[in-house]
Amino acid sequence: MKLIIKIVCVFICGGAFCSAFAADPWPNHPVKFIVGFGPGGANDLVARVVAEAVSRELNQAVIVENKPGAGSMLGADFVAKSAPDGYTFFVSAGGIVTNPMIKSSMPYKEGDLVPVGLLAISPSVIVVSADSKINNLKDLLALAKEPRGLNFSTAGTGSTPHFVAEMLKVRVGGKYEIIPYKSGSEGMVAVISNQVDATSESSAVVIPQIQGGKLKAIASTWNKRITALPNVPTTKEQGYPEVFIGHWAGVFAPKGTPDLILERMNQAINSGLKAASVQSRLVPQGIEPSPGSRATFSKFLADEKTRLGSVVKSASMKED
Repeated sequence: MKLIIKIVCVFICGGAFCSAFAADPWPNHPVKFIVGFGPGGANDLVARVVAEAVSRELNQAVIVENKPGAGSMLGADFVAKSAPDGYTFFVSAGGIVTNPMIKSSMPYKEGDLVPVGLLAISPSVIVVSADSKINNLKDLLALAKEPRGLNFSTAGTGSTPHFVAEMLKVRVGGKYEIIPYKSGSEGMVAVISNQVDATSESSAVVIPQIQGGKLKAIASTWNKRITALPNVPTTKEQGYPEVFIGHWAGVFAPKGTPDLILERMNQAINSGLKAASVQSRLVPQGIEPSPGSRATFSKFLADEKTRLGSVVKSASMKED
């Protein structure tokens, strides 16, 4: 009789791991969200808002820890080499897709991090100074085709603003002087002070400057208008659907993390993102919560890799 009970338990639980999982349920101590950037940016903001919501869903503390450096690779490498026990996750940005395309070497393999769930998208917004004569994407591209060409600031090689500039150049044509700065904030200040003609930055970064009358938004680069900027048309609406990219944040786990934990974290993320308290904090800042399954996040990543890989190849993008 004891043997029969043991066999049934193993069958139901799926082996030793499930038995241990049931006896010592996850999570039984604080979980860490590792952010590959410093405090204060859009990625960090999303991580902290979602961490609070996930903490409520799991009834366990979720601690955000910043490990900036090397275009977020330091944080990614830390998580890739962490124990796959469900207590360390990486809150990524688009660099997790583009870094392997551009960097000559990587400290970890792409397969060392597995997707858990997409958090939110902060579409890029192409901006010019408030007193610029440029009023729409057509005006901007006309300037690029003049003999002087267009000066476009970025946050460095491989950054989202760099991809926007290369998309404009490759897909549309013209003369572009792409000027890398140390950060998106510096590139934005260069536009405000008329040192350069334009840039593209996360909606969360530029909205305060737009509302303050220092920048003028001429296009968003996602497939639908930003809720917080309803009057700004998309690049697609203006006839350039190929100029398509956004600043996004997603959660990854070390390879080998049990599926039960990955699925439970995905569920906690999705429930948290749908909460009114989360929506009210993110949406007004131009950040669109984007809940979905692990499968839809994996497809999103595959599509990003294919689409952005063609830009990297066409523009011969390499690390500095």
